[in-house]
Amino acid sequence: MRHARRRVVRRVTRLAAVGGLLLGGAMVAQAAMASETPPASARPFGSAGTAGDTGAALVARLGTARTAGSWIGRDGRPVVAVTDSEAARTVRRAGAEAKVVPHSMNELKSATATLRSAPRVAGTAWSVDYRTNRVVVQADRTVSAADWSRMTQVASGIGSFVQMERTKGTFTTRLNGAQPILSTGGRCSAGFNVTNGQSDFILTAGHCGPSGSIWFADNQGNQQLGKTISSTFPGNDFSLVQYNSGKAGDGADVVAIGGGKGVRITGATDPTVGQRVFRSGSTSGLHDGQVTGLNATVNYPEGTVTGLVETNVCAEPGDSGGPLFSEGVALGVTSGGSGDCTTGGTTFFQPVTKAMAALNVRLIVSAQNAGGAQNASPSPAPTGSAGQGAVAPSAASPGSSAPATSTTQGQTLLARLTDTRNVGPGLLVIAGSLIALVATRFIRAEQDRRAYQRHYSATWG
Repeated sequence: MRHARRRVVRRVTRLAAVGGLLLGGAMVAQAAMASETPPASARPFGSAGTAGDTGAALVARLGTARTAGSWIGRDGRPVVAVTDSEAARTVRRAGAEAKVVPHSMNELKSATATLRSAPRVAGTAWSVDYRTNRVVVQADRTVSAADWSRMTQVASGIGSFVQMERTKGTFTTRLNGAQPILSTGGRCSAGFNVTNGQSDFILTAGHCGPSGSIWFADNQGNQQLGKTISSTFPGNDFSLVQYNSGKAGDGADVVAIGGGKGVRITGATDPTVGQRVFRSGSTSGLHDGQVTGLNATVNYPEGTVTGLVETNVCAEPGDSGGPLFSEGVALGVTSGGSGDCTTGGTTFFQPVTKAMAALNVRLIVSAQNAGGAQNASPSPAPTGSAGQGAVAPSAASPGSSAPATSTTQGQTLLARLTDTRNVGPGLLVIAGSLIALVATRFIRAEQDRRAYQRHYSATWG
C-alpha cells in the first residue's frame, strides 16, 4: 500500500511539473476558501499567429455549399474541406491547406437533419467528421438489434457517407459520484465563473440539477453556496448557480490545480476540429485529447442534446459540468459520453459561447485581460493552435500558471474526505475543495479508487 501511494504521489508530482493536476472546475467559493487574493503573476493569453485567414473565416467566406468544415492539421495549419477547384485555390492563396471532398456542408447537415427526424433511439449519437467528410452515427450497448437495424436503414437511405459504428459502454451524463458542488439532488463539477455585471455565478451542466437546486459549501449543509437559477436540459446542457453572497470572490478567473497553483482563464471561444484540448473533473482530474467533431447530437436516456463538441478526451462519473479549455481559453463544460479514463472513451461538451449568449452572462477574467474592466470577458479569440502560423496541436498547453490558495478549512476537509464513512449519497461536501478532492483521488491506492467508482457507478457503462 505504501509503495502504491508513493507511486501515485510521484505521478502527481510529474503532472504538476508539466502544468499541474487540474481539479474539477473553477475556483468556486473563493470567499470561503481563499485567505488572500492570488497574485496576478501569470502572463495573459495571446494567440499564436494572426496572419492570414483562419479556417473558420475561409469557410464563412466561401459558404456551406462549397465547403465542408475546417480543422487543424498536424503541423498547426488550418485545413479547409472544399468541393471545387476554384475554392481550393482561394484557400491555398490564403495560406491554408485545401482538401477537395465530394460532399458539402449543406449535404452533411441535411443528413443529420434526416437522422434527427427519425424516431429517437436512446443510446445513439452522431456528428460530422470533417476530416473524412462523413456523418458518423454511434450506438452504445443499450441499443437493441431491432433499433440498430432501423437506424441502419435510415442511414442507407441518406447515402454511403453516413457511417454506422457500435461503441463500447453507454452514453450517459456524468452526474454520479462528484463531490465538489453538491445538493440533495446530485453532484457535479464546477465549470467556469461568470457574471451578468450585477451578480456572479457558476456555469455548469444543465443536467446537474433543475432550477431551484440548492448547493452547499460545507458537509453539514449549514453554509449555502448558491442556488440554480436557470437550467436547460435536454435540448442544451447548461445551468447557472448563483452565489449566495452574489460574488465569486478573489481569484474567480483561476482554475485550481495541485500544489497551490492554478491555470488562469483569459477568454472564451469555440473549439476547432483537431485542436488539442484539456478537461478537468473532480473524479478523474486533468486529461487531454483532441476535438473530433462539432454540432454533435447525443440521445441520452433523459433526452436529446444537440450542438455539442465531440472529443476523444476521457471522462468518468462526477466530471459533469467540469471545464474544457486550451491555452487558458474556455471552450465548454462536460455534458456526458461513454468509456472511462482507464480504457478511454468519447466525451461531449456544451460550448460555453452558446451557453453564455443564452444566459446573457460573460466570463469572469482578470483586469489585465479585460482591458482594465474587471469581470469583463474579452472578445472570443481562437486558441494558439487555431490560427494560421500557430504551433502544432500537440504543442498546446492548458494555459498560464497562476497561484491558488486555500485555508486550513480545506485541509480539514481533506482528512474528512479520506474517511470512507463520510462518503454517501446524502453527503454535503464543500464546493470549493477541489484541491483536496483530487489530491485524495490520487493519493488513495488504486484499488480503493476503483472500489469508490464501483460504489457510485452502478449505472455506469
